[in-house]
Amino acid sequence: MLSNAAKSLARRSLSQSSRVCVMSMASRFASSSSSAASSVPKTTQLKNMLTSDKLEFIMEAHNGLSAKIVEETGFDGIWGSGLSISAAMGVRDSNEASYTQVLEVLEFMSDNTDIPILLDGDTGYGNFNNARRLVRKLEQRNIAGVCLEDKLFPKTNSLLAGANQPLADIDEFSKKITACKETQQDPDFCVVARVEAFIAGWGLEEAVKRAEAYRQAGADAILMHSAKKDPSDIEAFMKEWGNRHPVIIVPTKYYTTPTDQFRDWGVSMVIWANHNMRAAVTAIQNTCKQIHQDQHLMNVEDKVASVAEVFRLQGMAELKEAEKKYLP
Repeated sequence: MLSNAAKSLARRSLSQSSRVCVMSMASRFASSSSSAASSVPKTTQLKNMLTSDKLEFIMEAHNGLSAKIVEETGFDGIWGSGLSISAAMGVRDSNEASYTQVLEVLEFMSDNTDIPILLDGDTGYGNFNNARRLVRKLEQRNIAGVCLEDKLFPKTNSLLAGANQPLADIDEFSKKITACKETQQDPDFCVVARVEAFIAGWGLEEAVKRAEAYRQAGADAILMHSAKKDPSDIEAFMKEWGNRHPVIIVPTKYYTTPTDQFRDWGVSMVIWANHNMRAAVTAIQNTCKQIHQDQHLMNVEDKVASVAEVFRLQGMAELKEAEKKYLP
């Protein structure tokens, strides 16, 4: 007869084994998918997603580990979220993290994955000259594209309640987009123009006016943003826009809207913008609270990833094989 402690240990072992098995299967599936994708440049992968005739999805990541998990899960692209990357650094989403610090994070994310990353590039960290330099640095790190918003530097997060959201001059922002497009070396590198008219309290006419100006300036897609809890802004824009150019949306606030509605309206891509970061916050808070309360690990060990799973995500198996080959 097994003791209660032995039964508990057995349950934990079974749970850990099941998780490792599931993640191993996911990894093998993702490996076969990503190996096919990796033969296509990341920039081309993103461009193809934007011009696809079906609704595409990309998922937020904020470091090399979360980017790897996004890829293994089966997503075809990654959103390099400014909110999530800054939150992971413990600073505010107000350009408190310098663009070189963001680039360092992106380098780890890019090195760890074969799917494209679209960076949330805020306002481009300054004027046209800062933005075009950012494009050069992103291309050097094999980042597939950048999304620039038509607000002022330093930026204010669009979901921050009660915040002032001043918009950039349309002509100046249009020229910033053109400068970025004329700077890129890879013809498939994507520059997405993010329209903040609805966020700033303007109406449909201003949103369409800005989107059209940015399209003519060379933007590869328009990201139309809204902080409403319903999708009325997006629906009105899509009807007026008439599928003249790819449109990306971020349904963080209007999350109860059925995804099929986005398909019906002709949306090109949906960004799940910050949920990995928010999920990590909840998991860390709960784990810390449990351990602080219990002063032992018995109630958390079967609820967290095994150390072996972390080693797998880090690619330790490859290092072991390399050591056999290259160490005496």
